[in-house]
Amino acid sequence: MAKGKKKKHMLFKTILIIAVLSAVTFCSLTGYICIREGKVPKSADELEMDYDAVIVLGAQVKADGTPSVQLGLRLERAAEVWQRKPVPVAVCGAKGKDEPEPEAVTMKRYLMDKGIPEEMILTDPDSYNTEQNLENAKKLLLDYPAEIRKVVIVTSDYHVPRSVALAEDLDLDATGIGSPCLSEYWIKNHSRETLAWVKYWLKKYLHLNL
Repeated sequence: MAKGKKKKHMLFKTILIIAVLSAVTFCSLTGYICIREGKVPKSADELEMDYDAVIVLGAQVKADGTPSVQLGLRLERAAEVWQRKPVPVAVCGAKGKDEPEPEAVTMKRYLMDKGIPEEMILTDPDSYNTEQNLENAKKLLLDYPAEIRKVVIVTSDYHVPRSVALAEDLDLDATGIGSPCLSEYWIKNHSRETLAWVKYWLKKYLHLNL
């Protein structure tokens, strides 16, 4: 009887240690993301690198066909970057389950309303995640008549560092600029981004098929 209790105690202790270590690791990674995020430019005037094109990563489109607040903030930042230097803009995002149309279609219409000529907006309506966004954007830019050497990626501030890392893995000379993260979604977005970084590192360095 005493041996059984001892085994249960050891099991509980092991589970507790694993849980504590996991929590500490998760919080440390989230802190790392916040540090990286703090260095992300928040306005077009803060961009130090020149650029030949803009890549805008998609986010939720509302049922009425208008951008969600988060997507709208990304598009406003993209318009600001384009006004600073008129260059081709690649908009990326497929149609999600609860969306009336591909995100890229909504994004293109929004940017045209902001004064960006239709012929300068390249549309990727087929990508479902950040990696696909960047792969498809690269293909679109390679087909563009003008030479594209350097790109600026526009997305939410917490998402910029990983997006730039993925772009560099694709041999893109990239920098990024962030739009604000809504305070009510801060915990959710940063928690998801922490897990996304773990997945990225596992795929890149351990070559896991995730």
